[in-house]
Amino acid sequence: MSTASLAPPVMPPVATELRFRWRGVSADGTRQRGTLIAPDASVARDMLKRDDLFIVDLSTQGPAPRPQARAAEVTRFTRQLASLLRAGLPLAPSLELLAQAPASTSSAGRRQGMPRIVGALARDITAGLRFSAALQRHPAQFNTLYCQLVEVGEAAGALATVLARLADDRERAAAQRAKVRAALTYPVAILLLAVAITAALLVWVVPTFKQIFDSFGATLPAPTQFVLALSAGAARWSVPLLVLMGAAGSLLACILRRSTNARIRFARASLSLPVAGPLLRTLCAARWSRALGTLLAAGTPLADAFDSLTHATGNASFDSATAGIAARLRHGERLAAAMRAAQCFPAEVVQPVAVAEESGALDSMLLDVASLADRQVDEKIGTLSSLCEPLVISVLGTLVGGLVIAMYLPIIQLGNVV
Repeated sequence: MSTASLAPPVMPPVATELRFRWRGVSADGTRQRGTLIAPDASVARDMLKRDDLFIVDLSTQGPAPRPQARAAEVTRFTRQLASLLRAGLPLAPSLELLAQAPASTSSAGRRQGMPRIVGALARDITAGLRFSAALQRHPAQFNTLYCQLVEVGEAAGALATVLARLADDRERAAAQRAKVRAALTYPVAILLLAVAITAALLVWVVPTFKQIFDSFGATLPAPTQFVLALSAGAARWSVPLLVLMGAAGSLLACILRRSTNARIRFARASLSLPVAGPLLRTLCAARWSRALGTLLAAGTPLADAFDSLTHATGNASFDSATAGIAARLRHGERLAAAMRAAQCFPAEVVQPVAVAEESGALDSMLLDVASLADRQVDEKIGTLSSLCEPLVISVLGTLVGGLVIAMYLPIIQLGNVV
């Protein structure tokens, strides 16, 4: 397959859809009204007639916003389309079937999200556009890797197989993200709750103890003096500190959105974290290896495959390394050497690639490496979960227990004196 055949063509922008407000009468005589989105009035009328509605009034409300779809909806669409194609249904009727919106016609959000995108794909296919070219008109939902694999599947006559593999990969990635979130949500929530309780004690409870301690007229222990000073600082600086932290977070988010170098540095720093860094590195290496292995197994030449790996991992450091690896390959360097020079791939990923280059089984080796890395990610997630439990207990004991001891220490000393 030539490089020119895989180069994405320049696509015209997606045709603007319109928002319509309608009033009608259902088959049982009930008056209904609502809004819907369609490319033109005739399509809008056909949509309403399919729901057994007699149209009384249909008026245009202007252009509709661009449709948005979650990653889970794209994965579900990919799986459903693969199943329909495997059952022998042609592509255009399959898309039209998936574009049927199950929502009520009276809903203001009729045909929002994925149904609108699939409907646009069906219209493009009917107009003679290739499926991969139609997908490229929706880059927010279908990235370069997705579109190139579909293009390869179209050329090889194995579109259903490619779509099923894409659905498997997306479901696997979503399951890994869910595991990471589940492993981190509980300890982070507990730690935030502990910090909130400690802050509340410092701001509202400790000042009450201070009034009691002032009546003692005696020197307070050092831990108690430290907690009282911390309470005074929290009461005075908590609001400005929260405002400063919010402003710093907003500034950081703005810098990361606008600066590529900042995103790369932030991603590189995240890979160097003590516990989460190795997990993120292995996770990104698994995604990268699986994406490249899938492209090579589908018949994409190695030099062309890197055009689709620019955002395969979701980590800016790996994306930058991918561009560097592609440049080294164009200068005749071996893949394993280029990966080693990037300094972001684990050794257990680079070494099998070097062996596979010699044996000529790079695609299968990359998929095997990705599967091994996925198992390592699962093991590291389990280890992280087990380490978080004693960490949470230690932090809770230190914050709350230390605060209670510091507050009652003068009372205990006074009781001993009496």
